Amino acid sequence: MLTIRPHQADRLLKATGKLIGKTPLFLIRHAFNKANVRIYAKLEWLQLGSSVKARPAFHMISQAVASGELTSYRHILDATSGNTGIAYAAIGARLGIPVTIFMSETASKERSTILKALQTNIIYTSAPTTGDEAQQMALSLFKKQPNRYFHINQYGNENNWKAHYQTTAQEIYRQTRGRVTHFVAGLGTTGTLVGTGRRLQELNPAIRLIALQPDVSTHLLEGWKHLGSSTAPAIYDASLAHQTLAVSTEEAYEWIKRVAVKEGLLLSPSSAAALAGAVQVAEQIDEGIIVTVFADSADKYGEVINSLF
Repeated sequence: MLTIRPHQADRLLKATGKLIGKTPLFLIRHAFNKANVRIYAKLEWLQLGSSVKARPAFHMISQAVASGELTSYRHILDATSGNTGIAYAAIGARLGIPVTIFMSETASKERSTILKALQTNIIYTSAPTTGDEAQQMALSLFKKQPNRYFHINQYGNENNWKAHYQTTAQEIYRQTRGRVTHFVAGLGTTGTLVGTGRRLQELNPAIRLIALQPDVSTHLLEGWKHLGSSTAPAIYDASLAHQTLAVSTEEAYEWIKRVAVKEGLLLSPSSAAALAGAVQVAEQIDEGIIVTVFADSADKYGEVINSLF
C-alpha cells in the first residue's frame, strides 16, 4: 500500500471523485411500455467500483480522511455483501488505504475474485450468519483494535445517505428536467432511498417515494434487506416512503431475461428487482415519469446468469 501524506489527500480525493457518479439515465423502451408512463433507470455500474456503492463509499471515506480519523495506517473495516467492499477497495487502492471486510462465504465467486485482486483482506462468515451478525463481528473487531481499524459502518453512517442527497437526487432531477414523479429504490443500507428521496422531496414535494424489499426473508436479492426479519439500519427513515412494495426473487429473474432480450442489458438480480418494483408502480398510475436505480450489472453474478440462459 502507498502511504498517503496530508498534502496529497485533497488532490487524490478530487481526482477520485471525478470517477464517481454522473451516470446515464436509461429509458426502458421495449421491456415495458405503457402510454403516458415512462420508466428510467440510473446505470450505476458505469463508475469506479462498478456499482451504486461507489457514491456512499467515496463520501464516507472522503469525510473520514478530511476529519483525520482515517489514514493509510488504519484499515477501512465493514461488513458487506460485496459491492460496498469492492467500492472501498477500489477507492482505498487509489488513496493508499487498506481494507478489511466481513463477507458471507456464499458471495459470488466474481466478487471474491475482484476483492482479492484489489488486495482486500476478506474475513468470510459462515452461511447461517446474517448481515446483522456480520455487522456485529466487524464492530467487535474494531473494539479490540481501534487503532488498527476504522469502522466505517455503512448501515449507521450519515454520510451514506448524504452521498445520494448530494449527487444521485441532483442528477435525476436534472436529467429528467424536473419532471420525475416517482422514485423507486430497493432497501439495503437504505441510503439510496433516504438520501435521494429527501432531496427530491425538497426539490418537489409532489414526488412520490416507493421503497422496495424482498417478499420473503429467504430471498436471493444480494444487497437487499427484508426488514420484517432483520434490523432496520440506523440511517433508515421509515416516514419517507409513501409506499412499500415487495418483489420476489423469481420476478427479478424473469426481468433479467426480459431486459436482456428486449433492451440489451444484463442486469444483476437487485437491478432487475428494482425494475420489477418500478413496473408495479407503473401499473398503478395513468401517467408519470418513474426513476429507479440499477445498482450493478450481471458481471458479478455468473452462476445466476448461467442458470437463466
